[in-house]
Amino acid sequence: MAAPRIRIATPADADAIREIYAPFCDSTAVTFEETPPTVAEMADRIDSTLERYPWLVCDHAGEVVGYAYAGPLRKRRAYEWVVELSVYVADDARRSGVGQALYESLFAILERQGYCDVYAVTTLPNPETVRFHDRIGFERVADFPAMGYTQGAWHDVAWWRRSIAEKSADPDRPTPVSAVRESPDWDALVQAGMDRLELS
Repeated sequence: MAAPRIRIATPADADAIREIYAPFCDSTAVTFEETPPTVAEMADRIDSTLERYPWLVCDHAGEVVGYAYAGPLRKRRAYEWVVELSVYVADDARRSGVGQALYESLFAILERQGYCDVYAVTTLPNPETVRFHDRIGFERVADFPAMGYTQGAWHDVAWWRRSIAEKSADPDRPTPVSAVRESPDWDALVQAGMDRLELS
């Protein structure tokens, strides 16, 4: 059986990624997205994200068992050095280090790109996700009561932050991930979280 690996996503992964994501739309309030995207829509999301930000998958024996990606937190240029992250793991791969491995690889890539802080946004209640972000060094920085209505109820939202690099007084603008992918150590950046994986 092939060893698990972390790699950059491609639009061809859209079907597998949608399979992981869709249950969170159909039966939970986690995403605030009530209708799962089509495979074509998911492929477009992957393609457009990879113009500037990383999107990674964990591949185990040829099957995508988790994915994570970064994107803009806000549109104005002043926010350019921070990103929002998302991570999703298939049911049968949870508690095997997949989420943390994907995040560690994202941190390595994002730091190389020139980003300073990463944020995660969590719909509440969601105790498993809260424990996950606590465990890997995120700080809970804000709570918004009854911020969204979905699945027949109002839900609180929490924001989490983790610093991944020092802030310069005169920072260069972040480098698109497409340029970082040309670096000789790109493979090492992508594999930075591999020691967190407990899949066999």
